[in-house]
Amino acid sequence: MTPLRQKMIDAMQVRGMSPRTHRSYLSAVTDLARYYHRSPDQMSGEELQAFFLYLVKERHLSPATCRLYLNALRFFYLHVLGRDSFGVRLDVPKREQRIPELLMRCEVAQILNASNNIKHRMLLTVCYGCGLRVGEVVVLQVRHIDAERRLVRVEQGKGAKDRAVILSPTLLQRLREYWHLLRPPTWLFPGRDVTSPLSIATAQKTFQKAKLRTGIQKIGGIHSLRHAYYATHQLEDGMPIHQLQRLLGHQNIQSTLRYAHWVPGYQEGKTGTDLLAKLELSS
Repeated sequence: MTPLRQKMIDAMQVRGMSPRTHRSYLSAVTDLARYYHRSPDQMSGEELQAFFLYLVKERHLSPATCRLYLNALRFFYLHVLGRDSFGVRLDVPKREQRIPELLMRCEVAQILNASNNIKHRMLLTVCYGCGLRVGEVVVLQVRHIDAERRLVRVEQGKGAKDRAVILSPTLLQRLREYWHLLRPPTWLFPGRDVTSPLSIATAQKTFQKAKLRTGIQKIGGIHSLRHAYYATHQLEDGMPIHQLQRLLGHQNIQSTLRYAHWVPGYQEGKTGTDLLAKLELSS
């Protein structure tokens, strides 16, 4: 390992950045070095811009991925090299602001009912019923379920923040039934090795397989349950924007406000609703 790579790892560790961010940022800087066959601290601003042109024209990377590369290089220049700029303004494609196609409540019910595996079905139900990110739901532990206060504790979610999410009466009852059937010892959704949690990839495949069985063609992966369906359905029922922001773990209120565009005539009202109680789920 080169001293420069170790310095970057140390800089990310001291700031408490997630392992996933470590991998993404290191990969981006490594790609830059491989492209020019030189150490990344020797690049000019013009060379950096040419590298982004290569990412767009030849590798056909999405605007979101190009933005990730930009954030990685900005971190490298500022916190590893101690430079406050690239020397030029770097242009990257504008990231498209899109929400997956909305499913109706009956379609959500179809997807949840389509999963025959008890564990997988419960995982999808929690994704929808609590609006969790896939990376948050797979690492839930039994101890994170506070039945007395009807809360789920999400530890170190995006941005390395803890938060509490409301458990509806219907979801709490289903979690109790699930626990009595499978008795998971530590992880709420263990993998094949019960000492480890289910992988994110498995959770994503679980959703896609369930959706495939229903014949639903609308675009969107497992995060659809959190974003389009959980968020918009709560707004339809009048949940205040600021409360929804806290439950979703959004740092910026603008991330939450974009869902309001999908709810014509949105008006604040109730503090939350039991979404699962409104779905026609098989027992």
